[in-house]
Amino acid sequence: MKTKRKRWCDWSWGAIIWTSIGWSVSVGLGLLCCIYVATLHENDLWFSNIKEVEREISFRTECGLYYSYYKQMLQAPSVQEGLSELIHDNLTESKRTINLLQRMNIYQEVFLSVLYRLLPIQSYLEPVYFYIYTVFSLQAVYVIALYLTAWLLSGSWLAGTLTGLWYILNRVDTTRVEFTISLRENWSLPFLALQVTTITCYLRPQLIVMVWLMYVTTFCFCLTWQFNQFILLVQAFIIYTLDCADFLTTTQVTTLYLVQVSGLLSVWLLQFCNSMILGSLVLSFIVAALFLLMHFKKLIFSPDVMTISIFLYVCVQKALQLRSDEHIFKFIKSKFALGPTRDFDASLYLCEEAFGLLPLDTLERLAGTLLLYPYIITLLLLSGMLAMAALQKLSSAEERKGAGDGRPVAFRPDVAYNLLHTLFYGLLAFSTMRMKYIWTGHMCAVAAYGVCGTELWTLLLNALRCNTKLRLVRYAVPLVMIGCLYYKFWPKVMEELSELREFYDPDTVELMTWISTKTPKQAVFAGSMQLLAGIKLCTGRVLTNHPHYEDKDLRERTRQVYQVYARRSPEEVYDILRAAGADYVVLENSICYERRHRRGCRLRDLLDLANGHIMDGPGENDLDLVPASHPRFCEAIKMDTAAYNALFTRTFQNKTFHVYRIKKKRKKSTKGSSEPSVTQ
Repeated sequence: MKTKRKRWCDWSWGAIIWTSIGWSVSVGLGLLCCIYVATLHENDLWFSNIKEVEREISFRTECGLYYSYYKQMLQAPSVQEGLSELIHDNLTESKRTINLLQRMNIYQEVFLSVLYRLLPIQSYLEPVYFYIYTVFSLQAVYVIALYLTAWLLSGSWLAGTLTGLWYILNRVDTTRVEFTISLRENWSLPFLALQVTTITCYLRPQLIVMVWLMYVTTFCFCLTWQFNQFILLVQAFIIYTLDCADFLTTTQVTTLYLVQVSGLLSVWLLQFCNSMILGSLVLSFIVAALFLLMHFKKLIFSPDVMTISIFLYVCVQKALQLRSDEHIFKFIKSKFALGPTRDFDASLYLCEEAFGLLPLDTLERLAGTLLLYPYIITLLLLSGMLAMAALQKLSSAEERKGAGDGRPVAFRPDVAYNLLHTLFYGLLAFSTMRMKYIWTGHMCAVAAYGVCGTELWTLLLNALRCNTKLRLVRYAVPLVMIGCLYYKFWPKVMEELSELREFYDPDTVELMTWISTKTPKQAVFAGSMQLLAGIKLCTGRVLTNHPHYEDKDLRERTRQVYQVYARRSPEEVYDILRAAGADYVVLENSICYERRHRRGCRLRDLLDLANGHIMDGPGENDLDLVPASHPRFCEAIKMDTAAYNALFTRTFQNKTFHVYRIKKKRKKSTKGSSEPSVTQ
């Protein structure tokens, strides 16, 4: 008895020590990633030494819009007044009062602003640093979550170490947090990774605490990203597939679906009953799947679930009169040539590189860090084993008996979930490059599991008839790979960290300074979505439109405001801008004379196509397009002709921007002329 007790104690202390080392390494790698991206951000912008306006300009496009609400909450006299301003906002969209907490996923900005007010840090930590350090810290959470997933799958924390190193070394393809800090995905993906970790754990010991952790992580993921419904839809389909193949119990399937529904409905309540959530396809799909599960006890592959889902989705959309997310489905239709290609909203997405197919150089970079090869091998072997296990599970008891001595292929449900996760999100990444950040992080964990796990090595070593070397190989191979990665990439990382740059955008700084000092505080500005987000952050002026595109009326207004880059008469543009309540319009040379995109994808081309006009430059045009009867507004207004000067007054100009004040009133001439006149 004493001997047995001594051995048990020795094993327990050994397990505790190794587990403690594993957790310590996970935290160390997380902190390393956090410090790495924070240092890159500092070195790229010299963030600690530039002016406040330059810091704010560095929050490009929609990042600036989201950060502006954090700034607005801090500038409010109290938290209550700040929340009231967000709930009854009339600065983000001119002539409209909107509930920002309902429309946008900005609870993270609210939470951080409240936390900054409560913590005793105002004297030594500026608000902007508190914000960016929080986002960079979430990268540490992301790495730790991936680490734990690989550890759970393989049983070795060496797999987690390999996962963390791969994530950091493939930074270009796993994250873009250092230059798009405020993007919603940088807030949400760490919580998605944590949710996958909790699901992986739940599918092993079925601890009840995992259900609560799954709910919390799902809730946080949904609360921080407006595209949560599409990510959860893929996850719901993965669960459906696993249930059809008999890898999950009815209880597990029901629990996972209810966790998703609970997370979505909790966000629905917090977002003041946002109808987009109730009208999401994922909720319709889950209701259909649970309905079939109640009737058949086990899901089977059938068109019924899709039929019921689409029927429910259409009914809810019509009942709630939802049109907020129709631009996404237009984009999907156009992308796969299932709908019109001239739709302005869909074309805006299609012409952006981020929404195109995954470039092949991504795979070259992933192969260069030794990630792609073990990932592909793991994927192929696991897919074959999953297919065999699914066929055996779906076969009848009589067929199993007739198989002779063949033993059923065991396949763990947690491995099956993670395999389908990487497969489905991999397909999503290949179809839309922006979605690669969901795939590549998890890809690191799956590849590390293949290198450090027992199942694949057992299969390979049995084929080579040297299964006695399993323990040696499991530890030797990852250690050799870690050594190779260190030898190959450590000098490159050090060189990258030593590169120093500085923020330089004098034209935009000059524009923001002029707006702040020379225009009324309640002045309304029209222009491109990206620039207006910066104007909102840096100057606090009222906008006509902005980059948050999940609203039908706002999309229509944006298309109308963008007519300043189309071939329209000065009177037409004037009427459009006045209808939007604009006092000033900012024209950008980079858009008016754009060369970045190919012909047919420049903003002016999209407007010409939407208006039925022939595009600029050499090249073919569709036969139904006609020549425009007016010159391009953004070019013609700079000629200072009487027709334009009667309606617009240039008030600011530099190499990049031209700002025009829109004259206030149009009225009939007192001499009986039918020509309009404009008052100053």
